[in-house]
Amino acid sequence: MLKAATSPPRVSTLVLMTAVSVLSLNMYLPSLAHIAQDFEVSYAMANLSISGYLAITACLQIIMGPLSDRYGRRPLLMAGLLIYTVASFGCLFAQDIWVFLVFRMFQGAIVAGMALSRAVVRDMHDERSAASLMGYISLAMAVAPMTGPMFGGFLDQLFGWRSNFLFFAVVGVALTALCWWDLGETNMNKSKTILSQFRTYPDLFRSRRFWGYSICQTFSLGAFYVYVTGAALVGAAEFKLSTSSIGIAVGAITGGFALGSYLSGRFASRVPLFWMVIAGRVSAMFGVILGLSLMASGVLHPVTYTGAIMFVGLGNGLTLPSASSGVMSVRPNLAGSASGLSGGMAVAGGALLTSLTGALLTPETAALRLLLIILGSVLVSFLAALYVRHIDLREGATY
Repeated sequence: MLKAATSPPRVSTLVLMTAVSVLSLNMYLPSLAHIAQDFEVSYAMANLSISGYLAITACLQIIMGPLSDRYGRRPLLMAGLLIYTVASFGCLFAQDIWVFLVFRMFQGAIVAGMALSRAVVRDMHDERSAASLMGYISLAMAVAPMTGPMFGGFLDQLFGWRSNFLFFAVVGVALTALCWWDLGETNMNKSKTILSQFRTYPDLFRSRRFWGYSICQTFSLGAFYVYVTGAALVGAAEFKLSTSSIGIAVGAITGGFALGSYLSGRFASRVPLFWMVIAGRVSAMFGVILGLSLMASGVLHPVTYTGAIMFVGLGNGLTLPSASSGVMSVRPNLAGSASGLSGGMAVAGGALLTSLTGALLTPETAALRLLLIILGSVLVSFLAALYVRHIDLREGATY
């Protein structure tokens, strides 16, 4: 029997938890049509396994963060992994769409791996070192969305859609065992009671830095959600791309994000959080303005369009690790709560921006409007970052 861990986890364990959290969202996307056909329901009904999952994970992040401040990171992570594993087996053997959807919602417990891994890092390191490590962990958030659907589609083609959930179940068992052995408790300042913890919340809610970093994080990620929502329409209507080429175009922003995350890992430990955040926002604005300028000059090509978007991904990779570290550094004793609340805000904000994008885009104007919506999201995140800098100059930086 594996001995329970008592020491902090390896970075590789945190990377794996984050990767599985992301894979569980999008790996089986190519199978949605087959799931609908197998259960004899509409595609829209099968798609509830995505939209409902996102809603559940947004709520769970808000709940799990405070609970981990009270009871510790390890119990919440282990509970989340166990629920995820059981739910994956439930999805695998489901014979009814409603049973499948219920177990699919329970799979959302894996979001603990992504939300609390940030808090674990912040427990162990100061602001800059935490931002550096979160940059490397964020690489999983870039690679998984690019490779997950391809791998999931391959499994579906060979063995059927249920093979995706067999994969999730096996990975759940393996990751649960790994975390039992490697992930010791890192929260050494637990709240005495849930009530006493909630009494400290006004300090977090009154923190202007918390809201500044959270808004910056929400709209930085929002630009990603906007692009992913509209890229398929732009690729098909404007550029007449094949589905495989559209997949490459969608992956452009995550390619930039991977590079930005790597750069964060290299430099965030030596550069103040604010400058990493601002460097990312400037990169993102440069990309959108470049794309708009090329369009105004009559240059509209898939390579130039996606090339400009890659700077948005690069900017997110530079901004998000430092913004996440900044959120959790406002009140270190509430790092889990801050991580959960800001993560829930980001998912909810992404859902709203996704809906807005779907409502505003038309085939005739998709390319231009998509860039304008992304620009608006990037500008809000940039202003939020400047607001944090304004507070630092007036009250003194905390890092």
